[in-house]
Amino acid sequence: MARKNNRLILENLEVIDAGAKGKAVAKAPDGRVVFIDNAVPGDIATVQTFKKKKAFYEASVLSISKYSEKRVEPVCPHFGTCGGCKWQNMGYEHQLFFKQKEIEQNLQRIGKIELPEFQPILGSERQYFYRNKMEFSFSNNKWLTLEQIKSDEVIDNRNALGFHIPGMWDKILDLDICYLQADPSNAIRDFIKAKAEEMNLAFFNTRNQEGFLRTLMIRTSSTGEIMVLVQFFHEDEENRKLLLNAVTEEFPQITSLLYVINSKGNDTLYDQEIELFHGRDHIFEEMEGLKFKINAKSFYQTNSEQAFELYKITRDFTGLTGNEVVYDLYTGTGTIAQFVAKKAKKVIGVEAVPDAISAAKENAQLNNIENVEFYVGDMKKVFNEEFINTHGKPDVVITDPPRDGMHGDVVVQLLNLGAEKIVYVSCNSATQARDLALLDSKYKVIKVQPVDMFPQTHHVENVVLLEKR
Repeated sequence: MARKNNRLILENLEVIDAGAKGKAVAKAPDGRVVFIDNAVPGDIATVQTFKKKKAFYEASVLSISKYSEKRVEPVCPHFGTCGGCKWQNMGYEHQLFFKQKEIEQNLQRIGKIELPEFQPILGSERQYFYRNKMEFSFSNNKWLTLEQIKSDEVIDNRNALGFHIPGMWDKILDLDICYLQADPSNAIRDFIKAKAEEMNLAFFNTRNQEGFLRTLMIRTSSTGEIMVLVQFFHEDEENRKLLLNAVTEEFPQITSLLYVINSKGNDTLYDQEIELFHGRDHIFEEMEGLKFKINAKSFYQTNSEQAFELYKITRDFTGLTGNEVVYDLYTGTGTIAQFVAKKAKKVIGVEAVPDAISAAKENAQLNNIENVEFYVGDMKKVFNEEFINTHGKPDVVITDPPRDGMHGDVVVQLLNLGAEKIVYVSCNSATQARDLALLDSKYKVIKVQPVDMFPQTHHVENVVLLEKR
């Protein structure tokens, strides 16, 4: 063990696991856990620490003396720099193994409850080009790779269109290709960048808050429709129209071409006025005969094909016969609520975001579903006696909360409600395990089904069926 610049060099560590946030795991000679970037379980690596805590180090790989049999060659030239697909160097069957293992360990160690045999994780048929939404940033401050910095190459053009470098809020990786969204996503992005440079348009500078071109969003759907939204920092009508007309001519298949003029300090769209330039202001997604209208601000699961599988598992876990009242908590735009409605007597969706509920109501009307009702409300306040008297006590509750899990008051209300079944969909099995432990006094876990929505990353969804004791 040697010291270099006050950082430790730890030699020939065996990587033994894959941990939280996609990092690999090893043990240091002093017993601390070491979280390592860009390593794979089975590697023997020499690493350099860059963060030291009481119980662990964080480190980066200096060299690998033995490569793991679980390794594969990453397909993306940006792997290791982009930070988006951290497991692309690990075979997909091994990715699934470690995702399953994480869910099992979280439910066992955090939940500390009686559990059934876990169902094998449902892998994604598509391991690349599976996302239906991508967001890219323009910058005149392109991230330079180590090779570019070391070379004698003079880089005059620092324009970039791509992703933020992890931990570098003002640096953007200029993308050559991205393997997350299907064609024509790469072609549209590359064309817009090339056309903007041809027109000598100013790419945004986050630090100085100046420039013209700010962000680009591309959404696609399983129906073949495409939405493109360009965000500008200020209005320049002539150049805006020239650029967007060029996009329309080059890609006539674009269903919805939108733009935003946003001069505020951040580039979030939710408080912005979306302007229609060409086509219509929405695209449609379809699932099992249901149509969902998607606008620029809509939330929709980013892997459409796996979302279909996730929703089928959720519906199957409910065991609906057509006579049940179902509460769908954190309903979002009501996708799950509408998906299960045909097998329920009535579905009540609750969501705190008013725009999402407006979209849910519109989609239900579009699909001629008459046995769903949607309400805006703070989840921890909604289930009062008046609400339950109005809508009926639920036989089944479906809950799909954000990463933080359910508020403690919501768990208490669920215990008081006493529905026969709860189906808990989660994107974070650690907070799910915490909530399951709180529900354990009245509910027993009957089934656990992990679902991989995001190949090449550490993220994983999990569906749990609970039945009243």
